[in-house]
Amino acid sequence: MERPKNSIVIAYGKNRDHYAVRARIGCRSDGNRRLPINGPTIGHIVDGRYIPLEEASTSSVSRSAVDLKDWANIQLSQKLFADMIDELSVVYRRQDAIRLWCIAVLRVCFSGIKDYELKDAYEESFLSELYPRVALSRNTVSAFLNDLGRSCSRITQFMRNRAARVGMDHHVLIDGTLKSNESRVNSLSDFSRKARTKGTRDISVLYAFDLEAMEPVCSKCFPGNMLDVTAYSEFISENHITKGIVVADKGFPQSAARKHFADNPDLHYLNPLKRDSKIASEFHMLEFTGLLSGFERIPYRKEKAPDGRWLYSFRDAGRAAKEERDWLTRSEQKNTYRFADLQKARTVFGTVFLECDMDIEPETIYKIYSTRWEIELVMRFYKSALEFDETRVHDDYSVIGSEFCDFLASVLTFKMIQAFDKAKLLDEMPYKKIMKVLARAKMFNDPGHGWRLIRINPSYEEILKRLDIHPTEKLQPKKKRGRPPKNRYV
Repeated sequence: MERPKNSIVIAYGKNRDHYAVRARIGCRSDGNRRLPINGPTIGHIVDGRYIPLEEASTSSVSRSAVDLKDWANIQLSQKLFADMIDELSVVYRRQDAIRLWCIAVLRVCFSGIKDYELKDAYEESFLSELYPRVALSRNTVSAFLNDLGRSCSRITQFMRNRAARVGMDHHVLIDGTLKSNESRVNSLSDFSRKARTKGTRDISVLYAFDLEAMEPVCSKCFPGNMLDVTAYSEFISENHITKGIVVADKGFPQSAARKHFADNPDLHYLNPLKRDSKIASEFHMLEFTGLLSGFERIPYRKEKAPDGRWLYSFRDAGRAAKEERDWLTRSEQKNTYRFADLQKARTVFGTVFLECDMDIEPETIYKIYSTRWEIELVMRFYKSALEFDETRVHDDYSVIGSEFCDFLASVLTFKMIQAFDKAKLLDEMPYKKIMKVLARAKMFNDPGHGWRLIRINPSYEEILKRLDIHPTEKLQPKKKRGRPPKNRYV
């Protein structure tokens, strides 16, 4: 068939019944042979006739480009998250970094999106205008996630680079969550401690969150049946968390990573102890010695253990009342109420015991630990807002690669939360409502004029202006009406 010179026909598609025409752009040496180099696609063979790309775009509606695209959510992602491409390019080539970035952005802007839907979402959003020709077909994404997992050392290096930027005075919150994973072909899926209530196999995902930067630092996935205390040491050592103050939960005792803390003098810990721990009774931590200044009804006690640790205990009267109500409710439901049991439980209601390797004022310790709920917010957004409550891939490598994309998506999510909070939008509507508003702001490719924002509700336009992404020029403040200038020549 007639076609341009220096071109070659490539069969593609499931049945290899589609034909692309690619240009030959040169040759390369392979020993004593000279092999041609194929360039970009310049057209297709359709119905026995060569059709160049320019003609193909106008000959069929089904082959036409999308002229109405999601814009505001993509534009905000570009504004807040574009520097992540450079961060990824340190360990990945630029083309792979952009593909990773695009997958993460699409998972945030279209929560719950499946991998096979990425290509359509990419073409129907302004992402395809900002970063054209990103390969996101179903098979391409599947192979890409698998390759990401195979080269997991690069993921580890990326996480270490982020952990190295944590400040010495920053608080690193560490917690984990379980994700459903019913695959029978990977080693990460197993029955966890919640298997009896969930009835599914899980994988365990650990996250470190920088409280000052208000964004996730690093993450790693473990088998679902692995105890937190077992994963804790490997998590902080593999990711080279060597600076800051680690604020963890009861499942992550410092004793599990004692050597790592000893080898890194700039790394400190603040961990809760079990209420029935032996050391708490040994130092009479329920016999409070003072009241916190700046807090209501919070008595405390501070002691130093022989091994150098500092022990702190607090009691919140409001929290104690709530715990007692919950205890009574459970006793009523199970018909197990006994006054002696209530008296014994009352001694620890509303209390918290903490250990720290630094001598810090009790007010500061209580304030630091009170902020630990931020990591719970991370896990909540991870599962609900982003809909990452289950894995949708099977083998080990694909799970690792997909979880890495989920981590990048969670970083972008918290950058968006900070932007919404700065614009005072979260005081007026929840996160998902704001994302729906952004999804309604689309760009239209107006013939002869280029891309322009479609007409939307004025209140929605105001949101775009508050986020500083409205495409029109910023409105100048109106000048006060004054006296007209005098004519000096009259």
